[in-house]
Amino acid sequence: MSLVHEIDYGTPASKSEKLVTLTIDGMTVQVPEGTSIMRAAMEVGNQIPKLCATDMLDAFGSCRLCLVEIEGRNGTPASCTTPVADGIVVKTQTERLKKIRKGVMELYISDHPLDCLTCSANGDCELQDMAGVVGLRDVRYGYEGENHTKLGKDESNPYFTYEKSKCIVCNRCVRACEEVQGTFALTISGRGFDSRVSPGMDESFLSSECVSCGACVQSCPTATLNEKAMYNIGTPEHSVVTTCAYCGVGCTFKAEMRGDELVRMVPYKDGKANRGHSCVKGRFAYGYAVHQDRILKPMIRSSIHEPWKEVSYEEAIAYAASEFKRIQEKYGKRSVGGITSSRCTNEETYLVQKLIRGGFGNNNVDTCARVCHSPTGYGLSVTYGTSAGTQDFDSVEASDVVLIIGANPTDGHPVFGSRLKKRLRQGAKLIVVDPRRTDVVRSPHIEAAYHLPLRPGTNVAIVTAMAHVIVTEGLVNEQFVRERCDWEEFQEWAAFVAEERHSPEAVEKYTGVPADAVRGAARLYATGGNGAIYYGLGVTEHSQGSTTVIAIANLAMATGNIGRNGVGVNPLRGQNNVQGSCDMGSFPHELPGYRHISDDATRASFEALWGVGLDDEPGLRIPNMFDAAVEGTYKGMYVQGEDILQSDPDTKHVSAGLAALECLVVQDLFLNETANYAHVFLPGCSFLEKDGTFTNAERRIQRIRKVMAPKNGYADWEVTQMLSNALGFPMTYSHPGEIMDEIAALTPSFAGVNYKLLDEMGSVQWPCNEKAPEGTPIMHIGGFVRGKGKFMLTEYVPTDEKTGPRFPLLLTTGRILSQYNVGAQTRRTENVVWHPEDVLEIHAHDAEVRGIRDGDFVKLDSRAGSTSLRAVISDRVAPGVVYTTFHHPVTQANVVTTDYSDWATNCPEYKVTAVQVSPSNGPTQWQEEYENLSRTSRRIAAE
Repeated sequence: MSLVHEIDYGTPASKSEKLVTLTIDGMTVQVPEGTSIMRAAMEVGNQIPKLCATDMLDAFGSCRLCLVEIEGRNGTPASCTTPVADGIVVKTQTERLKKIRKGVMELYISDHPLDCLTCSANGDCELQDMAGVVGLRDVRYGYEGENHTKLGKDESNPYFTYEKSKCIVCNRCVRACEEVQGTFALTISGRGFDSRVSPGMDESFLSSECVSCGACVQSCPTATLNEKAMYNIGTPEHSVVTTCAYCGVGCTFKAEMRGDELVRMVPYKDGKANRGHSCVKGRFAYGYAVHQDRILKPMIRSSIHEPWKEVSYEEAIAYAASEFKRIQEKYGKRSVGGITSSRCTNEETYLVQKLIRGGFGNNNVDTCARVCHSPTGYGLSVTYGTSAGTQDFDSVEASDVVLIIGANPTDGHPVFGSRLKKRLRQGAKLIVVDPRRTDVVRSPHIEAAYHLPLRPGTNVAIVTAMAHVIVTEGLVNEQFVRERCDWEEFQEWAAFVAEERHSPEAVEKYTGVPADAVRGAARLYATGGNGAIYYGLGVTEHSQGSTTVIAIANLAMATGNIGRNGVGVNPLRGQNNVQGSCDMGSFPHELPGYRHISDDATRASFEALWGVGLDDEPGLRIPNMFDAAVEGTYKGMYVQGEDILQSDPDTKHVSAGLAALECLVVQDLFLNETANYAHVFLPGCSFLEKDGTFTNAERRIQRIRKVMAPKNGYADWEVTQMLSNALGFPMTYSHPGEIMDEIAALTPSFAGVNYKLLDEMGSVQWPCNEKAPEGTPIMHIGGFVRGKGKFMLTEYVPTDEKTGPRFPLLLTTGRILSQYNVGAQTRRTENVVWHPEDVLEIHAHDAEVRGIRDGDFVKLDSRAGSTSLRAVISDRVAPGVVYTTFHHPVTQANVVTTDYSDWATNCPEYKVTAVQVSPSNGPTQWQEEYENLSRTSRRIAAE
């Protein structure tokens, strides 16, 4: 194996369809109009020397190395900033150009440290490469430049260093921060020889506004900005292209290795989801894979009060299988079940649901998508006919108006957030519907046209009010509706939303949003051009989550914003494979491909291939599993890659359900909170140790590739296969590719998917079949999958969770950039530097009346429970609303969340909890008990 090298064309590609013909060094070249001469030369393999240019950034023209001569023109223009023209003749190598380039390089080298042999970028330094390219052999000005001997090194960032003395002021890092990331955290300070890159107001990187996305490091042509791993491990010698295992964006990376040690993760420019960009998690937070907390040996115990005993895989699997068989003999076939993981691969998830249906003989299978995006599946399926988003991420580049509702892309989906901000800087308009003022509402060089800070729980009212404006003011795209939708259903819906009770003025008393702002936002979405809607858990995690998804779908249909580039309805999935886990049949009522278990023909196709009869009755959902466990009818559970005790609502009820189980099998990387109640622990694999596929939020199926051997000895799918075989339901796969072949044979939307196709194309978006052999980037072009688009009435029903004298505030929850989900991975990396604990954001007014100061410990009480955490006074939330994250188990925000859930899917209502906040002296009794339990668990594991 060797390093995967990507061609750097120097400047971005032109999107023009008009072609221009020119001659470069005697060769005829034909390229799109607007292409730079530098890129045109590179298209035919002629690399013009450069330092300030890279195809991830717009041309800048500062380094003066890329000069060329053009016949009939005076001077030596920079090839990066000079566009091609029809018929021009360009020369890139003349004596004149050689002399100029060599002189430029002399100036750079005269003021640059010459420690190349010991430099961390030795062999990976563009300055070093260009010195060789221009034939520099001596420097007339000497090597005693004063600047490089006086400047220190900033090592404040946990992942990379900034060595000022090696900066050549090419501006690439500054431009990357601005153009790619959109944070604007870097600048050039000083003048002349004193010019250097400066984070913020000459701060350290850690204390600046830098978000550690790595774009600056990736763009740096020297060792000025360099990963610390390059110092500690050395230069990588081979790489493997794989997919990030964090959020639903699904970024493609080159995992660059030295032996079996990972040196760095480099964003892959050919990655169709991320286009060469990354965030702090995907780029740097991979250390959990080799963390000392990982459990690498199977363990068993007969009681959760006993110490763990390390055993062989054979013994652990045999014990688990015998316990499941015993429980089913005693309590019945439906007394056991399992939960699939949205962090594991499609292939692994498919096998778990297959094991439960074929090995356990029931449909008691569910997934974490139940507690995040199950309303997406329901709402989009009934209105459009598919349970997924409509666009690819590239589509945002053609959007004129973007409506963000219940999502925080800069924190939760940061690479997409950067692409969105870039489009906004180009002139697109933004509407944000969120109780909290997120960064996308206002940050450098962007500001939302409208921010509708609604009261938590009133999504349906606000979206229906927007529809009221669109209908009553004649802004409906009638032609689209008549051609593409059921006209009678539309008329019924239009009459419904036109009722005065749905007007912005009437619903203001519920939502708290001024009517004029709602009217302005509705008009902008309906008339501003291509309108795209992106939403997140702030939509789905409500008692009316499914209703809001339907209301959003109605809004897009009514304005004709569906079925073409730049528009659409797009859920921003939380975890890396939430979409895939749903696709693979992880719900108790659906087989892979979203086909109901009661359908005889569908079930027959699975029975024929699996060689076993399947139960035609839907199984238990996750909440029902806990209910049944407490009642005593559900006694065994297999949980792969999910920490349900920390991630599910109403923690006390979850813990009671887990404690009632007679056999809980947990398969994971670490002894998580759920494992405190486990009887069998099966070690899991990190994404770096497995082969398979993930499906991201845009339905993109992507390969993940093994870069190191499984540290626990087996891939996750192999462990599931062993358990299935022990249960008497044989599986005989030898590679995940064979599992995908079976998925394709049984799932119409995956019918054309195989590893050969994915390797050739990089990725495909389902549906991928005979009708779409290369996938489907944009859905519902020309018609909806279900036929006619279906308008549905969306009555606003206030949640049963009410505020009152005892609990007067509303708590809503979300994520922060540096941490991920329940924090099992990111808490075991240096990312804790940015977010060491969950905090409670509270408005100054609410804090003052309670005697709370910034940084005080406070008690957070609800009807379900209480916890303690530090308060942060913030104007991001309105009076009456408080906000926290859920990344740290010692806080465990879900102790206070209730068991209310979506009417259609049982998705929990995480986003609306009535609470009281009061001063506290420290942790609650629950937290002290948790700390004692955690210490005991760690001690038992150690013993």
